[in-house]
Order: sequence, then C-alpha cells, then structure tokens
Amino acid sequence: MEPGGDVIVELAADHRELEDLFSQIELQPVDHPRRRELADRLTVDLVRHTITEELHLYPVVREHVPHGAALADKELADHAGTERMLKDLEDLSVDDPQFNDTIAKLKFEVASHVREEEHELFPKLAATLPPKTLDELGRLVRRARETAPTRFHSSLSSTPPAGRLLVPGAGLVDRVRDLLRTTTR
Repeated sequence: MEPGGDVIVELAADHRELEDLFSQIELQPVDHPRRRELADRLTVDLVRHTITEELHLYPVVREHVPHGAALADKELADHAGTERMLKDLEDLSVDDPQFNDTIAKLKFEVASHVREEEHELFPKLAATLPPKTLDELGRLVRRARETAPTRFHSSLSSTPPAGRLLVPGAGLVDRVRDLLRTTTR
C-alpha cells in the first residue's frame, strides 16, 4: 500500500477536518468576516468530500455491502440536504442572523451523517471488502482529494475559467461541484 490509509481512514480524516472547520467558525465573533472565509472553505471541503464519496465509496457500497443500495441512497439523500444548506449559506452575509442558524443546522446534519457513516457504513464496508480493496479505494480517494481544489487561491481569481469557478458568490456550490466532477474523472 502507498502512504496514506484505506478508504475508511481517508474519509474519517476528512470528517475530522470538517469538524475542525466548524470549530474554527464557532470560535470567531458572530459577525466577523473570517466566518465567511471559513464557511466558503467549509463549502469547498464538503463538496470535495461528498463528490469523492459519490464517485468512489457509494458505488462500492451499493454493489458489495448487504443492503448497500438502501445505505447509499440514504447517504446520497443526506448529501442533497447538505448541498441545499450550503446553497442557502452562500447567499447569507455573516451579519444575517440566518447565517449562524444555517451553520448550526449544517453542523448538526454533517455530524449526524458522519456518525452514521463511521458507526454503520464503515464497519459494514470493512466486514465485506478485503483490505486490498479498501486500500485501493483509499488510493482513489487520495487522488481525488489531490486533484480537487480545497481552498480559494487569490492567484486564480483573475484567471478564467478557474478563477470564476472558485470566487465566492452566486453559484459557489454548483461551480465547485461542476469543477470537481470534471477534475476527478
């Protein structure tokens, strides 16, 4: 196995990074502009994570894990709800009371999704697939993570098309999702 971990280790590491971003947001004063920056980074990281799962994890779960189709469908439904909240968050300024409410709801939903994956889906996956397959999935997840943008880069802001795709503003979730889908294929 190359450096890194199997798919479970890799995705659990993503979960810890998302938890850390939520904590960083909560540490900022309520209307501080840094909250917007962190929320945008959270958006990019969540979109990157969900696309990675949709491309590499859920097809395997659907095919190999007992009752995997139902599990994958539940996880995909969770992703759709998260995406809706991210779209709502995108249109809010940090001084809008709905910004804090949306962050809190998003944190709750992501935490619930993480618990379900780590306590139900991951153990079933580990019990079903051989370590070699889990390692290969981990490699695919790492590759997807490495090729996908994970934060905003000021050097790209004036360079189309990447700059237009990564700047905060209307359609951030859709632009990031579209960009990540094309870079992970």
